[in-house]
Amino acid sequence: MTMRAQTDSKNRRTANKACILSIGNELLSGLTVDTNAAWLAGRLADLGIDLLGVRLLPDDLEVIVRTLTEVAEQADIVLVTGGLGPTDDDLTRQAMARFLGVDLELRPDLLARIERFFAHRERPMAPTNRIQAHLPAGSEPLDNPIGTACGIRVERQGRVFFCLPGVPSEMKRMFSDTVEPELAQRVRTGPLIVRRRLRCFGAGESDIAALLGDRMQRGRNPLVNSTASSGIITLHIVAQAEDTTRAQAMIRAEETALRNLLGELIFGEEEQTLTEVVGASLARRGLSLAVAESCTGGLIGKLLTDVPGASRYFLGGWITYSNEAKIRNLGVPEALIRTHGAVSEPVAEAMARGARQRAQADLAVATTGIAGPEGGSEQKPVGLVYIAVAEADECRVRRFVWPYSRPAVRLRAALTAINELRLRLRN
Repeated sequence: MTMRAQTDSKNRRTANKACILSIGNELLSGLTVDTNAAWLAGRLADLGIDLLGVRLLPDDLEVIVRTLTEVAEQADIVLVTGGLGPTDDDLTRQAMARFLGVDLELRPDLLARIERFFAHRERPMAPTNRIQAHLPAGSEPLDNPIGTACGIRVERQGRVFFCLPGVPSEMKRMFSDTVEPELAQRVRTGPLIVRRRLRCFGAGESDIAALLGDRMQRGRNPLVNSTASSGIITLHIVAQAEDTTRAQAMIRAEETALRNLLGELIFGEEEQTLTEVVGASLARRGLSLAVAESCTGGLIGKLLTDVPGASRYFLGGWITYSNEAKIRNLGVPEALIRTHGAVSEPVAEAMARGARQRAQADLAVATTGIAGPEGGSEQKPVGLVYIAVAEADECRVRRFVWPYSRPAVRLRAALTAINELRLRLRN
């Protein structure tokens, strides 16, 4: 019988406060951004668990043990990410053992699993990987189906500790498969919290807030707040009620009101991306797509093919960065470039029409612009981008200016081009 099965659920402490510990020198040096903590914070919020804080810790055994001792006095749940690898600076399992006052024990079943992991990939297992089969005595393993770093679960004095890998894909899989279901059973009693996310593109966060008016006022139930990333605005709807039926009814009513207010600005829900929505729309209609990119340098094609099954609708494209490439590969008339310049509405239209014709696609999207930081003028400033969407009987071109950095202009242009496709398909 496992330790978890032996725990009397009636005597368990109600879990409603959590702390996240992110371990790794690379986080403190700024070489790596701690995306794990942000993702976990969102999942804890969805469960109605209060997050007391996030701490970034170095690969230092004494610091980790001291911090575990401190947070154990404050939090019911402690989530630790990182430090479960096979190298000398991966110290989480050793720190947890010292915190508990126990030794590390070799688990033959875990060692066999790690050996199978390498054998399946036809790779030799380094001797250092053996440490990943060691757990603090009395702890439980958390399965990692896509990596070698076994997770650790420990329950002590009513608190529960989960040690997860630092690799984001492995951490998310382990949390979703194992940790989240348990936490859902441990949360405090009281008003039920239900959350819903709507994804928007095409207006700024302040513009959307103005459209929603007092719906984003603090203290409302349901509450509506927003977060922004690369031009994508996510609206979070949070409803509290005494039962699931009532909370979900509140969420549905609020979502209907938001959709009526924002219309085509809303492109998806929960974790949906623009490319997923556009891809599904193309596939549903049986339409094909080609791209012609200049300033975005292939980013549109990359985003489209990030979606599994994109070959159902995406035929391919051209990165025509130079004028010569636009003329040779897309048939843009040289006189058009000479008269209007490569960054212009006529050239964007010619690029889109040329790509559609050459690929024999139903639709084509094209971008041409000045991503900077140099190359702009008073008439054509840095950040100027033309985006064209061509179909059989017409071509629509729109002009945008984004006063951002070069990477930000390119990303915003690529996302906007995909959004232009979405709007065209919607209308």
